[in-house]
Amino acid sequence: MSDPSPIPAQGRIASGGLILLAATSLCWGLSWPVSKYVISEWPPLPARGLPGLVGSVLLFAYAALRGESLVVPRAQWGRVLVSTFFNVTVWMVVMGLALLWMPAGETAVIGFSMPVWTALLAWPLLGERLTGKRMLALVLGFSGIAALMGADGFAASAERLPGVALALTGAIGFALGTIFVKRFPIQLPGATSAAWQIGLGCIPVSLIGCIVTPPRFDALTAYGWAALIYLTLIQFCLAYLCWFAALRRLPASVAAIGTMATPVIGVVTSAIVLHEPLGLGQIAALVMTLAGVALATRS
Repeated sequence: MSDPSPIPAQGRIASGGLILLAATSLCWGLSWPVSKYVISEWPPLPARGLPGLVGSVLLFAYAALRGESLVVPRAQWGRVLVSTFFNVTVWMVVMGLALLWMPAGETAVIGFSMPVWTALLAWPLLGERLTGKRMLALVLGFSGIAALMGADGFAASAERLPGVALALTGAIGFALGTIFVKRFPIQLPGATSAAWQIGLGCIPVSLIGCIVTPPRFDALTAYGWAALIYLTLIQFCLAYLCWFAALRRLPASVAAIGTMATPVIGVVTSAIVLHEPLGLGQIAALVMTLAGVALATRS
């Protein structure tokens, strides 16, 4: 007789992966209003870079405790640096600055349109065919951004145009980094890879930020300190650990679609905590962008 025990074991693995994925989306979703609050007390670059540096040290410690090697093989350094530039440095800088012009929820919606841009850029860079689903995903993605631009009238849209441009730059940059890693995979354990990329990516962000706009620790309120601690421990440590653990248990497509909860959480919590607008325009933009992401990740 065959042993039926592997069937429930598989079920437990899938359930555990979904729980980890939900935790990742929750942590990342809440980080948008938290980041928006932090930059009300601190300059955006130090507010983004310094928590990342501390978070990378904690991830290095975690990887060492697990017995993972912290050494990056010479052949992997180029891949690590390119991925770091697009997926960490560019993302951290432009998204932090975008929050100066845009609400946190809307920034999250544009930022998490990166699968749409990945589908588009994979056509010329990886030779992946631009299918009908991917073309529809692009249309929905552009429509979502257009809905955001027109949500509060032309004058308001013109004022936040720099924020939209910065958020789009971050999404497209992250898409380029994703395509690069898909073409040239980084052969490192998950925690080690995250530690190196977050640490290296946050060094220039922190240095430039501290030189150009030095942060004042006495300017932080108790809520500001709590927000920085959240970004350090939850956004950069717990969320990344949950993400890599979820990837080990779930198909990549399921994990990618699951992260669509992140901008939803960002929009809703920003509306509740920061009293950001949540009208028909914002809801329409959210629905169209998420539909575009869903098509992009399934095509």
